Amino acid sequence: MFEEYDSFMSFPVVLSLELLALATQLHIQPEDVIEQFTRGTGKGGQKMNKTSSTVYLKHIPTGIEVKVQRHREQSKNRLSAWKLLVLKLEARQKGAQSKIQKKMFKIRKQKARRSRKAKEKMLTEKHHRAEIKEGRRDVIG
Repeated sequence: MFEEYDSFMSFPVVLSLELLALATQLHIQPEDVIEQFTRGTGKGGQKMNKTSSTVYLKHIPTGIEVKVQRHREQSKNRLSAWKLLVLKLEARQKGAQSKIQKKMFKIRKQKARRSRKAKEKMLTEKHHRAEIKEGRRDVIG
């Protein structure tokens, strides 16, 4: 099983087995990625102004760019950037079948309002259930 990952162990960061498998499936080569470290912007004061903790990655064949500045440490930003790059490449190649697209669809579906017919059906089922429960009450005589 690990033989197929040997060629991809040259990634500059330690990715999870799941992400490594996805990277092999998508044929992502670390040599095809430009990696740069720059100074961050925004809050953080002297720490931000003096350290190059922001990570910029560009996948040359597709032109997809990723810039991450979520964490204070460069190593954490680097790992997050590589994960994000792999997921973006997956979204580009697989389209609606990618994890990101499935997650977005699920959230959109959850937030969508129910149609009038669906609401009526749900309410009639609730009223029916309430009648059944009402029939179970003790009769006080």
